[in-house]
Amino acid sequence: MKSAWIVLSFLVVCQGLLRIPLIRRRSVGQLVEEKGLSDELRRKFSYNPAAKFLFRKERSEVPMTFDPDTTYSGVIGIGTPPQFFKVLFDTGSSDLWVPSVRCTSSSCAGHLKFNSSASSTFQAGSKPFKILYNSGFASGSTGYDTIKISDLYVEHQMFGLTEAEAIFLDSVPWDGVVGLAFSNVSLDGGINILDNMWNQGIIPQNMFSMYLSSSVEGSELILGGTDSSYYTGSIKWIPLYHATNLWNIRIQSITINGNTVACAGSCEAMVDSGTSVIIGSGDEISNINGWLGAIPDQYGTAAVSCFNTHLLPDIVFNINGYSFSLPPTAYVIKSWSGCTTGFAPGPWILGEVFMRQFYTAFDVGNKLVGFAQAA
Repeated sequence: MKSAWIVLSFLVVCQGLLRIPLIRRRSVGQLVEEKGLSDELRRKFSYNPAAKFLFRKERSEVPMTFDPDTTYSGVIGIGTPPQFFKVLFDTGSSDLWVPSVRCTSSSCAGHLKFNSSASSTFQAGSKPFKILYNSGFASGSTGYDTIKISDLYVEHQMFGLTEAEAIFLDSVPWDGVVGLAFSNVSLDGGINILDNMWNQGIIPQNMFSMYLSSSVEGSELILGGTDSSYYTGSIKWIPLYHATNLWNIRIQSITINGNTVACAGSCEAMVDSGTSVIIGSGDEISNINGWLGAIPDQYGTAAVSCFNTHLLPDIVFNINGYSFSLPPTAYVIKSWSGCTTGFAPGPWILGEVFMRQFYTAFDVGNKLVGFAQAA
């Protein structure tokens, strides 16, 4: 009888999961590279993925840089009836924002824009909305409305409505952002969509997970739990390290062929779906690329031969007593112009390169991150 109850409970949890298909679109980096504008973009827009993780006391404005190579986006609806938007689901921020019909910037022209007057459930907010990017800004107002996500609805969700945006945002393959970090790092002071979903009883467990496929289709964001069909073995759970407002974990060491090549005394890293590659301190990333025989350029991109990738070693991340092995098929990025490693200088961040190899779960209630070998 007890086993029947467990099976029934499992079915209820699985049926209560919210599934949002993610599409792997061509990134800004790929688009500008095809147009021969890659060097121009790099010179014009500085790349500092650390900016959005700075504490408030260290900034007067809110600096933020979205990685031009992030590629995964899904669809949400806002308002009644819902107006639909392609959004980046970003575990490195907490705010939800989309362009407004009042946006006068040319960068808004190619994106879908929210019309508040067309929604019967919209309520205007009293706070302004502004994000300062290294490459520009996005600013406007705030409001509250119903968010359609998968087949369910989140009521009275605060979100930002941009009325001016940096030209850099013109080429991103999504219209807006849904932040999946904790509410206490929200820039507009609102409750994030995860907390609202949990408080409104929409999801069966206070967690979410991501499966990122290498194909155009097949990726998925799962709200409310995990799906074992997307991974093999078991999920290895890791407690958050130091800060509890972002998805920070502690890496004990990184090794190649048994040799420690980075994080010898441990290091703190963010798990961020809004970053395309693996970021780490400059000297240690140079050491990793050196072991791979990669040749870095002035922007930190390190090239390797596309013909010898099968000879490259696995890179092992030792985290909380577990070993997560990253093969060259995961960390070598191929494009029409050649092959590069998926490592770049900056603060330690485990981005898409790591998350494609390992199904990633985020336990909000217990403040844990889980990794399992992606199926």
